[in-house]
Amino acid sequence: MKSRRDFLKSTALGVGALSLTPCLNAFAGTPQANGFPKRFIFIRKSNGEPPPALALPTFSAAEKALDEKKQALEVDLDKHELPAWMNSLAKHKENLCILQGLSCKMSENGHASFSSVMGAYKSNGNSLSGIKRATIDFELAKLFPSPFGHIELSLTGDYSKFRTGIVAGYSASGPHQRNYCYADPQTAHNELFRSVTNPNAVDTDNSMLKFLEGEESFKSRILQGYEKLKLSNHIHSIEEIQARNLKLSKMAGSIAKHIPQLDKIHANGGASATTPEKHEAMTEVLIAALITGLTNVVTYTIDDLGTPIFGLPGNEGDRISLHVIGHNGSYSGVSADTIREKVRIGHMEQIARIVERLKAQPEGKGTMFDNTMIMYFPENGESHHGLGLEAPFIILAGNNCNLDMTGRYTRLPYHGTEGHKTLGNWYTTLLNAHGNPIKHYGDLDIEMSRNKLDQMGAIKQFMI
Repeated sequence: MKSRRDFLKSTALGVGALSLTPCLNAFAGTPQANGFPKRFIFIRKSNGEPPPALALPTFSAAEKALDEKKQALEVDLDKHELPAWMNSLAKHKENLCILQGLSCKMSENGHASFSSVMGAYKSNGNSLSGIKRATIDFELAKLFPSPFGHIELSLTGDYSKFRTGIVAGYSASGPHQRNYCYADPQTAHNELFRSVTNPNAVDTDNSMLKFLEGEESFKSRILQGYEKLKLSNHIHSIEEIQARNLKLSKMAGSIAKHIPQLDKIHANGGASATTPEKHEAMTEVLIAALITGLTNVVTYTIDDLGTPIFGLPGNEGDRISLHVIGHNGSYSGVSADTIREKVRIGHMEQIARIVERLKAQPEGKGTMFDNTMIMYFPENGESHHGLGLEAPFIILAGNNCNLDMTGRYTRLPYHGTEGHKTLGNWYTTLLNAHGNPIKHYGDLDIEMSRNKLDQMGAIKQFMI
């Protein structure tokens, strides 16, 4: 019988089909002005995000009218109250931007976006052939290299239970290259901090190799011709993982100071852990991965329509389906809108925890948060069956981030009108502001093109 190492060396698909980070051999990018890398956290949520839910309750009559008509609007947050479900971010208003009016019709909408919302293209569902380009998180990771390059986390499932272990992710390092992700806090903890907790663990029995063997064996059976060729174009060997771990072992001393201690409830996938408990544990892992320098870019699918929701305050005895909530179902007499708001409150609490922990971590003359940007957004647009006409973003950015947008509620002109901006414009803005001069990232919007409306390039009002 072949060992897993032999399997991965001999298979035509190799390790690279799941795109083990492309930055394994590059740990130093373009020097930054303050000597520290920029960091990006993408937090994807399901079930859409109705734009009115982000409207400020203290708008003046004129501001409210413009917002409801979806016309251009900009107001200072320090003069307004936030929506109640965002109260945990109130103390961080100077770092907050509520961005309304972006469209995402060039990506998948409906129930789910899969890889497409991160790459601004139609992805043909969850198919490999539909992955058109490296997703925005991987493009940013190239600008700010780190040992892991990019880390993907997810808390998703099949309505009754969470996925566990190492599973296929939604980000992509290039065309037809699906990433892998850590699907439970304990697996993420074990794999990311292995260089300290078990420095000899890269062998034929670790979780990554088990996952890759299963995935590649499956693909080698079902993919033929061009599909197989597309995967085999990105082959990496297990030795590259070992090389990364060797470098990590030299960082073990500093890493050890920040390894989170997870409750025993998360062992073996954490089957009995509630959703809030899983959120808290995954947040701890995410924070530690940034503080230790294992990565500068994290993508976190905080839920999808299959994520089991249980242990929610006020609905502790219910096992809630986000899909049912999306169709206005209620639980224990609690309405769908109320439950959706409770879910969002829990998400905001985790974001506030990230912000506060990074603000407490010294870096240079400031803190780690000064060099960090967090983006929370609905993966499929404005509603349960997203149309992609609007994709609200909640953004928190530190003082050294290269954009001028914080402290404000900004509504951009509505889709199909002069001055409207798309998801591609937003991702182009991120790249242009941080060292990639790309003319435009992502696909163009068909309707905007048909109406000959300008949709190329960065959002100039945000550029410094």
